[in-house]
Formats: sequence, C-alpha cells, structure tokens
Amino acid sequence: MNGYIVGIGAANVDISGRSEEPIVMGDSNHGPISLSTGGVTRNILENLSRLGLPVSLITAMGDDLNGATLISECSKLEINTERVLVVPGRTSSTYMAVLDDKVNMLVSICDVSILECLTKEYLEQHREYVSEARALVCDPSLPAETLDFVINDLSGNVPVYVDTVSTAFAKKLAPFAGGCDTIKPNALELEYMTGIPTDTLDGIRKACDKLLNAGVRRVVVSRGEKGCACAISDGRFIARSLKPVTEMVNATGAGDSLMAGLIYSHFNGYGEEQALDFGMACGIAAILSSRTINPKICKQLILSILQTYGNK
Repeated sequence: MNGYIVGIGAANVDISGRSEEPIVMGDSNHGPISLSTGGVTRNILENLSRLGLPVSLITAMGDDLNGATLISECSKLEINTERVLVVPGRTSSTYMAVLDDKVNMLVSICDVSILECLTKEYLEQHREYVSEARALVCDPSLPAETLDFVINDLSGNVPVYVDTVSTAFAKKLAPFAGGCDTIKPNALELEYMTGIPTDTLDGIRKACDKLLNAGVRRVVVSRGEKGCACAISDGRFIARSLKPVTEMVNATGAGDSLMAGLIYSHFNGYGEEQALDFGMACGIAAILSSRTINPKICKQLILSILQTYGNK
C-alpha cells in the first residue's frame, strides 16, 4: 500500500559499558564499551524500515558527533531525516548504562533535553507533511506540551501510535491519551495510567475500557510470556499468546519491535488477531537477537517465527 509513516520523538546514541570483574565503586573498571543508535521512536522506525515500509523521522539533535552518527545510521537504514532539527551548540540525546560482570544494569543516565527544542512552532512547519502520512508514531519522552500538540492537534486525522515506555512516561501520557489511535502499555504501565489494578485479565479489561471511554481506539497490553491483550472501541476484547521463548538472547527491544509489527500489520490491512500475532512474533525476533533490533527482521523471518512458535 502507498504512503509513509512519520515518527516524532526520541533518537539516541546508546553507550553501554560492562565490567569484566565485579564492580569496584569509585574506581576504574575494565571491560568492553559499545555504542549503538537507539531511542523508542527511532527504534520503531528502524524496525518498520527493515520490514520494507517508508519512514520519516522528526526529532532534534545537536551539531555534535553523536548527532552526526545518528544521521549517518538513519541514512543507511533508509530513514528519512530531512525534517530533523539540528541545534548548534547542543548535545544530542544520549543514553549511558553501566553493567556489572553479570550483565545486570548497575546505573544509567539518559539525557534527552535536546527534545525541548522540538517546539510546537517548529513542528507546525511540517503540518502538511504529517497530514499526508499513513500513521504517526511518537513517544512520551517529548516535553508534555509538545506531546499534547502532536497527539491532539498536529496529527489531524492521521492515526497516532504511542508506546508508553515506562510507568513514569505512562502517567505523563495519560492526560493526552484520548487523541491516540493505539496505545501499547504493559500491564503495570496501564495500571499507572488508569489507577485500576491490572493483575488479572478482568482488571486489564476494565483499565482498557477507561482509556477507550477517553477516546482511544485501541489498547494493546503486552503481558510478557502471557502474550497480549487488545481492547478495541467497537467492544472487542482479544487475548492472544505464542509459545514462550526458552532461550532469550537479549531482553531489550522487544516492545519496540512489537509496536512496529502492529503498525506494519495495520498498514497492510491485517485483522486484529493476525496483527497481534505478527507483533508478538516481531518481539520474539528481537529477543532472539544479540542486538536491540534484529538486523535480519523481515516479513519472511516473522512468518517463520510464527510457524515455530504458533498459537498456544
């Protein structure tokens, strides 16, 4: 199908260091340091691009080395960056994590302050371009005023997809959620958004109903090994699951890939059950890869995963 997908939100350089020995606090610890590109919106767009869809990123970056790295990597991945705002003298979004010798995260620091430059005035310049998109992806790392503007004004009639990312961001998104077409929280994030306990499927349904009554069209709740639940404004409530993965290679990136799978499915006219299964298979593709985004992700790989893991 024709059309493109626009993403407005975070694009980071991720720096990760792992100590080879037990961490000694207050001292220099030896171990490998890796650098990669990340950010929720950028990650979703990368997955979509690898799945063969045309995508465009609108974000803010500094005129620094990290910004140049992000632009270069996006170009290689065929992510359009013509509308990226480059701000002289500012630092690009950066996420830095320190892992211990067991690969557990000890501490992390995330600087997304550059997104403060992504103002309503700048985004207004791109209203016509956004209005012609097939879908709009954003994430709650945007400043609250910008997030509200993107969801409830700039998007117009374009369906908005938002991943809640964390409990703190879920609470931040809650006041503006009614303008979204699709929201993808996990059960805990859904509870933080609605104030309704979500430790049972019935509780999840009640919490979803609160968001649907506020104007959301679809809520997809990721439930780990239990699969996904989906509540739709037409009254349908669907619970789906695939066989669990026994040997997980990498715990990060599954949520971004799942969201990309949902968008890909809706872009291609899949039914809700098929979309959930395809999205969950995309999540499995991520956790079977050592990288946050599986570089081999494509429709053929996802169909192969669905054959292997099937429906429970």
